[in-house]
Parts: sequence; structure tokens; C-alpha cells
Amino acid sequence: MFTGIVEELGEVTAVENLGDASRFRLRGPQVTEGAGHGDSIAVNGVCLTVVETGDGEFTADVMAETLKRSSLGALTEGSRVNLERPMAVGGRLGGHIVQGHVDSVGTVLDRTPSEHWEIVKISLPAGLSRYVVEKGSITVDGVSLTVVDAAPDHFTVSLIPTTLALTTLGIKQPGDLVNLEVDVIAKYVERLLGDRAGSGDR
Repeated sequence: MFTGIVEELGEVTAVENLGDASRFRLRGPQVTEGAGHGDSIAVNGVCLTVVETGDGEFTADVMAETLKRSSLGALTEGSRVNLERPMAVGGRLGGHIVQGHVDSVGTVLDRTPSEHWEIVKISLPAGLSRYVVEKGSITVDGVSLTVVDAAPDHFTVSLIPTTLALTTLGIKQPGDLVNLEVDVIAKYVERLLGDRAGSGDR
């Protein structure tokens, strides 16, 4: 489990096309400290398994399904990425519960700068709007954020200077793709209430 609090702004150092998958090599000295084969690291909000580590870098294999359902397929050598290690048992839940299982991909629609923050408007794919509510939580490229406004086809978030400086959201421009993960608690509640309705409970 992750919390959506990005630990490090990393970089893709190599991408190898394996046909039905890709192997990424990523630089992240902080997140690779103490990491080994089989450990998990979230890359732009996608939970990946570490294959190898060394010299502050790690490699991870990404299957076709993940490339298709996330924005990782658009990464190239030199791309910046948000990196986070899983939360340790007993650690602080600084953001919200994040699984690293991307629900869909959104597109940055607009950026409105202010003196001390920036409002970013992001498209919301059909089927996800029911999980996104004003002042609720959503993960964008692995960053835990609070929804400012929620509409059927888009939502907005307000980014503070720290988020702008220390994550990829500071450099994303209109037209760029971002990974979206909605609050898993909302999905569980929907499923439970649906099962009750289906069984005739009131």
C-alpha cells in the first residue's frame, strides 16, 4: 500500500521494448536505498516490482496490460517520474490509501496559475465520475490530492508550491497524460451497497 506522498522525482534512464512488455530502468537513489529484487516501487502511481538495483537505479518489467491502461507507455529516456516506496507497517498515512492500481488515464486540460498555488483541470474518463467528489481524495500520477471541483467529465485540483517543485505535476502541460486512481473505499462501498440492493435488503 502507498499513501500518495511522493518521495523522489526520478528519471527514466532506459526503455527496452520486449515485444509484449517493456523493461524500464529508472534513477531514484532515495527509493532504491535498501530495495532489492521483488520489492515494490510506485512509478507515477503504478505499483511496479523491482527486478534489479544498483548505483541508485532500478529496473522493472511492465506488461502490455499496464502499458495500455496507464501512461507508462508514453515514457521515454529522460522522462521524469514520481517515485514512492510502500508505506511501512506502523508508518504515517500522510495522504490516503493508494493501491498503485491505476483506474484510467486522464488528460491535463488547463492550468491556472496564482501567486501561491496553481489550479489544474484534468479530464475524467466516463465511469469514474461517481467516485470523485468535492473535497474527496484522488491520486494523480501517484500524488495524493484533494479534489476542488468535480464535474461529470473533469475535476480540478489545487497544487501548492511543494507539489509543483517536487513532483511531475509541476511540469505537466495541457495535453499531457496522467494516471488516475480513485479512492478504493468508494468502490468497496458501491459494491457492498449494490450487493444489498440485489439481495432485497433495505
